[in-house]
Amino acid sequence: QVHLMESGGGSVQGGGSLNLSCAISEYWPDCMAWFRQAPGKEREGVAVMDRIRTYYGDSVKGRFIISRDNEKNILYLQMNSLKPNDTAMYYCAGSHRPCAGSFWTSRFYANWGQGTQVTVSS
Repeated sequence: QVHLMESGGGSVQGGGSLNLSCAISEYWPDCMAWFRQAPGKEREGVAVMDRIRTYYGDSVKGRFIISRDNEKNILYLQMNSLKPNDTAMYYCAGSHRPCAGSFWTSRFYANWGQGTQVTVSS
């Protein structure tokens, strides 16, 4: 069982930046992702990566960067030019399946962290 733990959330003004981290125990799942969920909304895929490729949701493309440190077993999400509607609980997720098919859906992922809150003020 892979355990995931997020950190790095906080409060920031619009236009600011935050860098989220997700510590991964044991071994890397084949497909890793960042999701977010705002109150009253469905969980939304933000960014996804495997060992080679990265994918971004339309709402964050050009502002967020997903990356990984294989030696430290950490997944990152660098968030720039933050907007108030980026406010949400952010989760990292992992799947032992390759990033294909329904990897933008939360049900694709078996492993989840507890989440870290990001709040962006205007």
